[in-house]
Amino acid sequence: MVGLLALALPASADTLNGANTAWILTATALVLFMTLPGLSLFYGGLVRAKNILSVLMQCFAIACIASLLWLIVGYTLSFGEGNAFIGDFSHVLFAGLSKESLSGDIPEPLFGLFQMTFAVITPALIVGAFAERMKFSSMLIFSSFWLLAVYVPVCHWVWGGGFLSQWGLLDFAGGTVVHITAGVAALVAALVIGRRDGFATIAMPPHNMTMTVTGAGMLWVGWFGFNGGSALAANGDAAMAMLVTHISAAAGSLAWMTVEWIKFRKPSVLGIVTGMVAGLGTITPASGYVGPGGALVIGLLAGVICFFMTQTVKRVWKIDDSLDVFPVHGVGGILGTLLAGVFASPHLGVFSGYGFSDAVDGMSGQVWVQFLGVIITFVYTAIVTWVLLKITGVMTSGLRVTREEELIGLDITMHEEEGYKL
Repeated sequence: MVGLLALALPASADTLNGANTAWILTATALVLFMTLPGLSLFYGGLVRAKNILSVLMQCFAIACIASLLWLIVGYTLSFGEGNAFIGDFSHVLFAGLSKESLSGDIPEPLFGLFQMTFAVITPALIVGAFAERMKFSSMLIFSSFWLLAVYVPVCHWVWGGGFLSQWGLLDFAGGTVVHITAGVAALVAALVIGRRDGFATIAMPPHNMTMTVTGAGMLWVGWFGFNGGSALAANGDAAMAMLVTHISAAAGSLAWMTVEWIKFRKPSVLGIVTGMVAGLGTITPASGYVGPGGALVIGLLAGVICFFMTQTVKRVWKIDDSLDVFPVHGVGGILGTLLAGVFASPHLGVFSGYGFSDAVDGMSGQVWVQFLGVIITFVYTAIVTWVLLKITGVMTSGLRVTREEELIGLDITMHEEEGYKL
């Protein structure tokens, strides 16, 4: 009887909500599942066989080091009160986060852990830009610096009460915080580190598409925790976020596949899974603000636009973003952030969303804030990433491996191990 009464009573802001807590516990596991093993396998299958372990190792190591940095100082600088630009040091080493402390109606240690998984996957995404040619030591140092100097401040600006949130920026689950920062950093890293030996002259096909499709499926499932969990409650917002996430992923997959089929006469497995990631990344910032119709349009646009951006980056700009991080995540994050300002409108019929921020005046005001958020995040990330890469290069006597090490493969030269013994 006591249990039934407890279920019948609404939870107050300072009372633990068991249903919400159970959902965020699940969502946290799903988001970590996106990196380990989802992203690891997705990226691992896309590189050549001689570099498979290096990619898996990089993703695994980033998960470890990002978790500790988040514990020590990342969380407090992101979500501590601080000022409009950075948080304070009140929660160093999760100080003050006890079993009894709450963030809303879920345990604050759980909120800190949930946000930790976002801090893990964001620098791991950048790995795809410099795959097969960056020193492991350089990767560790750069990723650590980048997490603290780029991810943490932008996280505070958008989600921690900083100036972008005060302006009314809509970013439900990480269009700016995760995808734009990772995508722009990937573009800058590819430019600074340079192309792989043989880029544009020899074929560098994925060595194991079965592994990539397996990782892609894990990413799709994990993304329900990524977007649905960002509601921080087991409610209608979470349900709608999951629904629009699924719709956008499916639409992005089919749109990419169709365009590729028309252009190259055959649909590829690589294309359909990359379109899925484009759809997922693009819906992420809008997932809590748009309805199913808006999600359908966002997914279709993501598949088409991100497809042509991958062609542009590699074939026109001649930039070796090895695993297409910028054209998929960066461009997808930009597109989704801007479209959130459009499809959040409650006046678009079947494409309607759930209203604009209270800090803006209508669609024009919301789109303007979204645009400013994109530009500020883009410029800040680009400048700081460039500086960090240069500093890392000095510290490690160069960012990339030697030409001989690159030809042999990073598995042997960096780790003295082989992914396959056939």
